[in-house]
Amino acid sequence: LLQKHQRSHLLARSWGTGTAALEALADALGAPPIGTDDQTSSRPLELPQGRLTKEKAAMVLAALQPENAIVIDESVTSGGAYYPLTAAAAPHSLLTLTGGSLGMGMPAALGAALARPDRPVISFQADGSAMYTVQALWSQAREGLNITTLICANRSYDILKLELMRAGNVQPGKNTLSLTDLGHPSLQWSGIAEGMGVPAVSVETAELLIAELRRALYEPGPHLIEMVLP
Repeated sequence: LLQKHQRSHLLARSWGTGTAALEALADALGAPPIGTDDQTSSRPLELPQGRLTKEKAAMVLAALQPENAIVIDESVTSGGAYYPLTAAAAPHSLLTLTGGSLGMGMPAALGAALARPDRPVISFQADGSAMYTVQALWSQAREGLNITTLICANRSYDILKLELMRAGNVQPGKNTLSLTDLGHPSLQWSGIAEGMGVPAVSVETAELLIAELRRALYEPGPHLIEMVLP
């Protein structure tokens, strides 16, 4: 995919030398050490208050995720605010959507928890994408895995709306918009999760999200928190 005037550079020949290669690259570029930039962990994260928004949900996650957590991000359009905040979050691993195919989030969380039962796993999950592989919740309950699923319940396939705009359809009609609507009927994620054996709650405020996320991370086994977003 490179253009003719672009060049690629090999930084490391094996996984074991990747960290050293990145450190050498940082030295070559004169990058500041950790802790000297305003966006690093030298600045504590604040906990928000009031009605939940996408931004507040991201703030709560970044502030409360424990050290050594594995975060699986398939939040799609709801999670953009999370990434800048991770610079100040506790050290963690982040696994993200690798392409345009939706539905990898909850199965990836399942696999991460099976591979590393010693580490807490947080599944940051869009509601529409979750419907592709919702059966992963049953497997989480069956295996008693320490997975906390945060559902971004905006009741809409916003990524499809975005793709419509990218395709030049800035004023889609009624029938087209109906294909992006998840509100008729609304998905009741607490009921869906409970039916598969996963304890679940629905929250609409930052205060409730903070309390429920802390509880879910403290208690063993899987949990699901439906974050009702505007």
